[in-house]
Amino acid sequence: MTWETVIGLETHVQLSTKTKLFSRASTTFGKSPNTNVNLIDCGLPGVLPSVNKEAFYKAIRFGMAVGAQINQTSIFDRKNYFYADLPKGYQITQMDLPIVLGGTIDIKAGDGIKTVNITRAHLEEDAGKSIHDEFDGYSAIDLNRAGTPLLEIVSEPEISNAKEAVAYMKAMHQLVTYLDVSDGNMSEGSLRCDANVSIRKKGDLELGTRTEIKNINSFKFIEKAINYEIKRQIKVLENGDTVTQETRLYDSSKDETRPMRSKEFANDYRYFPEPDLLPVVISDAEMQEIKDNFPELPKGKEARYKEDFGLSSYDAQIIAASKSMADFFEASAENTKNFSLLANWLIGEISAFLNKDIIEIHESKLSPENIAMLINRIDDQTISGKIGKSIFEEMYKSGSSPDEIIKSQGLEQISDDGAIEEIINTVIQENPSQVEAYLGGKDKLFGFFVGQVMKLTQGKANPQSVNTILKEKLK
Repeated sequence: MTWETVIGLETHVQLSTKTKLFSRASTTFGKSPNTNVNLIDCGLPGVLPSVNKEAFYKAIRFGMAVGAQINQTSIFDRKNYFYADLPKGYQITQMDLPIVLGGTIDIKAGDGIKTVNITRAHLEEDAGKSIHDEFDGYSAIDLNRAGTPLLEIVSEPEISNAKEAVAYMKAMHQLVTYLDVSDGNMSEGSLRCDANVSIRKKGDLELGTRTEIKNINSFKFIEKAINYEIKRQIKVLENGDTVTQETRLYDSSKDETRPMRSKEFANDYRYFPEPDLLPVVISDAEMQEIKDNFPELPKGKEARYKEDFGLSSYDAQIIAASKSMADFFEASAENTKNFSLLANWLIGEISAFLNKDIIEIHESKLSPENIAMLINRIDDQTISGKIGKSIFEEMYKSGSSPDEIIKSQGLEQISDDGAIEEIINTVIQENPSQVEAYLGGKDKLFGFFVGQVMKLTQGKANPQSVNTILKEKLK
């Protein structure tokens, strides 16, 4: 039997507002439990929510970027369910009239590009957090996240495998960070998704029974969770059983999904219009202001980097792919003129260190000013590229400037031709047999002489000068 997979993703994007969706409580991450909470977040009787308009502006910016229909009038609804970390007993969300309808997002699929349609994107408040493993025999509730503004982005069931799902989430991460909609920090819960997975016989038009894998918060886990669920569902069907419609959790330690609860239907939540909030109306003037202040997206940066900085298409694409890297490049470029060398370092040596530590460049100890200084010292031949790598390692560890490291370690490059000539003369005098062999036709020995010079100068001799003078001396 040949099977095909159908996947739809519900992406939860925490909006980068300073305060919550319906209260003035802070959204700052990492505060002590239950300190970013006020009476509205607790759902106490007699309190009334008020809308954070900045959340609407960010949602509209996203909608514009994906070519969606923007509902300038939208309403909130109550989604009723009972969990310990949902203090009101309901969640304020958008059901019937969301802020964003439709849109598309392009992803890399194999060797080509695939367009995934977006059903809708709506605003809603986050719930709190249940803590089960810190108190023996008890569970605790942290309401710091309660009321945090989320934009839930629902895709059509058009994703065909786990790799496409990862590509979709990476494209989403790139877009929301570039738009300044969210910081996209997956480890802090700013970007996570629920994956709806179903299996059907190849060629069937009817969708299979789906399961929903909740709250996946890393690209690696998205791929692993979906692949496990695909294999599990195929095994169930090939054994002659039926897939149960349910919500599941991914256990990364066991690399498996497990049942959480039966999957609810929309009518289970008893949606009805939120009586404490009036419809939110966004004026034409506000829409125009959002358009006028629309940020530059990756494709625009790529074109500008090629035009203004002379970068290759490949270098421009790689640097523009990450907003953090693009911002760093532009800040560094203000203090150096060798843009090509700067790009090579960012894509090569610097990215290698960042990838090893799994961090973005803005999370490191590196500064644009110091990287520009390093590029300038290589460019003006104060240091060689090889020494530059050892200096960079120290910069990465300590955050020190290259000039401080060069001075403290005496790493200035020797560029004085007279001094280099004296060292070369010494090397030639001490290696007569190698000289004779080289003059006899063994050209590969030239590298030996270069190595000897570099050894005597501890790698500080200007390589270009060494090559030029050696060729003259060994004629």
